[in-house]
Amino acid sequence: AMNIGLGGGAASSMASGQSDADLDFASVQRDNPEMERRCQEVIDRCWQLGDANPILFIHDVGAGGLSNAMPELVSDGGRGGKFELRDILSDEPGMSPLEIWCNESQERYVLAVAADQLPLFDELCKRERAPYAVIGEATEELHLSLHDRHFDNQPIDLPLDVLLGKTPKMTRDVQ
Repeated sequence: AMNIGLGGGAASSMASGQSDADLDFASVQRDNPEMERRCQEVIDRCWQLGDANPILFIHDVGAGGLSNAMPELVSDGGRGGKFELRDILSDEPGMSPLEIWCNESQERYVLAVAADQLPLFDELCKRERAPYAVIGEATEELHLSLHDRHFDNQPIDLPLDVLLGKTPKMTRDVQ
């Protein structure tokens, strides 16, 4: 994670002529073609393994950063997830939980890899010099929790349905 690209999705959705200097600065994307190549090599090596592909699900990290990508990743697998914020790789110490979870820095993917396939995935990543981190695990319960060991709190702890826009409907018994 880098403290860049925060709000890029919002900035790209602004109407023509609208502008906010702080949002403009924070939302500037910085590409990294070398890291993009390394990531693509790992992905290519994995899918070339056919049925032995260690990747179960994959999402690129775009608008909303990990706050969007992680819920979508576990939801696509019909699961929930438990994650540790401070296990996310970060090039900038001192980033807030919001900056780590929501930044939109480029050339990042989130992947679901079966635990027994991690040694193979690790080998492929090392060969391509592509950094990765195991930041959590899928759960049977359709719930998303994000723990922050630095602050010893739970910045996110809610059912996936609420997060993904399927909020419970209020019912009233009117007499």
